[in-house]
Amino acid sequence: MRMANKTTAEKLATIQQGYTLEGATIELGAAIVDGEVHKEAQVRLPLAMMNRHGLVAGATGTGKTVTLHMIAEQLSTAGVPVFLADIKGDLSGLATPATGSEKLTARTSALGQDWQAKNFPVEFLSLGGDGNGIPVRATITSFGPILLSRIMDLNDTQESSLQLIFHFADQKNLELIDLKDLRAVIQFLTSDDGKAELAELGGLSKATAGVILRELVGLEAQGMEKFFGEPEFDTAELLRTAPDGRGVVSCLELPTLQTKPLLFSTFLMWLLADLFEDLPEAGDLDKPKLVFFLDEAHLLFNNASKAFLEAITTTVRLIRSKGVGIFFVTQTPKDVPADVLGQLANRVQHALRAFTPEDAKALKATVSTFPVSDYDLEKTLTSAGIGEAVITVMNEKGAPTPVALTRLRAPESVMGPSADDLIKSTIAASPLLAKYGTAVDNLSAYEKLNGQAAAPTGDAAPGLPPVPSSGAPVGTSQADIDAEARRIEEEILGRPSSRPSTSTTDSFPAPPAPLPVPQQAPPQESGVFGDIAGALGGALGGGLKSMVRSMGTQLGRDLMRGVFGTSSRRRR
Repeated sequence: MRMANKTTAEKLATIQQGYTLEGATIELGAAIVDGEVHKEAQVRLPLAMMNRHGLVAGATGTGKTVTLHMIAEQLSTAGVPVFLADIKGDLSGLATPATGSEKLTARTSALGQDWQAKNFPVEFLSLGGDGNGIPVRATITSFGPILLSRIMDLNDTQESSLQLIFHFADQKNLELIDLKDLRAVIQFLTSDDGKAELAELGGLSKATAGVILRELVGLEAQGMEKFFGEPEFDTAELLRTAPDGRGVVSCLELPTLQTKPLLFSTFLMWLLADLFEDLPEAGDLDKPKLVFFLDEAHLLFNNASKAFLEAITTTVRLIRSKGVGIFFVTQTPKDVPADVLGQLANRVQHALRAFTPEDAKALKATVSTFPVSDYDLEKTLTSAGIGEAVITVMNEKGAPTPVALTRLRAPESVMGPSADDLIKSTIAASPLLAKYGTAVDNLSAYEKLNGQAAAPTGDAAPGLPPVPSSGAPVGTSQADIDAEARRIEEEILGRPSSRPSTSTTDSFPAPPAPLPVPQQAPPQESGVFGDIAGALGGALGGGLKSMVRSMGTQLGRDLMRGVFGTSSRRRR
């Protein structure tokens, strides 16, 4: 729907008034009204509203990657760190100044853009060393059962069983660092030695454990073991600024995305979940602590379980209060579930195609999500050129700005890959290389269950290793721990515990004495914790929801894990 009988001047005045903002902004471009670009009508996004999340959508080839490239440059200049998933390899060009041309100068002048060639501080990352970059790894225990189930494509029953396996490992102080650790725990539970422990878990059948084990072996056969292990990547590295005060752009290369789409998309959610668990509440900030761009966002949601979707929705809703903004980058808004889409206040919609009935349906759905405007949006969205987009964002008062067809600004760094030599020299000079470059294999579940010492490796990476923890506060007696474990098991399984008391000899070899861990304040049910408890209840079952609410000891908090079942044991 559009408003009729308004002059060009009146339409321009509406846009100018709507985008007159007081604080720092991201300059997006100049409005197009009645077919003409008007540089006096600048379209911009308040920097303080970047943590209200956003969507960059449009058909293939309409300029989405260039748009996020341009926004990332301005965020870095404003001192805001940025995370980008570089799927096509084009975003490494942020490290190289662009070359000017007459055509470029003509375009930028028409937009009122004072263009200057620049490069930006870039940190190149790669998952497990798959590509050019500092290796990013996660431990299995940190990754958690919900995210791992997503990668293994487990059904709901198998996912619940995997949660019980993680619960068992937590209780027995068996550190799940890499895939062989989880495989060793499952093999133990399905062996003659472990059948008593398997029976004690109750909700886990030997057949289901066998299915999970086969899926796990399949992951190893696909070469996925290199993505899990130590040193685990500390997501606080994503929050760094350069010595000159500009935000560091962390560029994660995904060269083999098409062969492992579930792994890559799920790893991105692990990064977000880990940030969510570690960052303190920040309230309203003048600028976000980090802006996280999730490219090819549809991969996150395709065939996702209810638990996974609930956890994503909770993370998106709550992480903004910790100063993190998330921008989903995909082809159409319908790629994003309604519960998530409703939380994306900033919209940059590039052109859509309407070649098929399904395309036409998606177009109408997209138009319906925009405020009433002076544009015929169905026509505008199918005729917009490359580098043009329909925009509405949240202003500083929390209201949507007027819809504006916008010709977007040009990036000041190279729109394409940087030279290989520059990328390699940047990686070699990175302070993160010494910390994460060499994989280590510390004592964990595999060695404990096989009675072995840890496999020899190179020198350990600098920094403190994960701290093994029984989850119990210092000074807690074994009887107290066993009583709490029996209570939690009864909550999970909904039946009397078959766990032996401390007077009975445990059939499992006793783990080494745990190191003391810092004490944490008890979680509160209200506010953020209440939301997390609700999400966990939906994801892991009503019994566990009740358990979360009643937990008061450090043991309970360790077993609670995070929104995705994640659990980081790194020292901060």
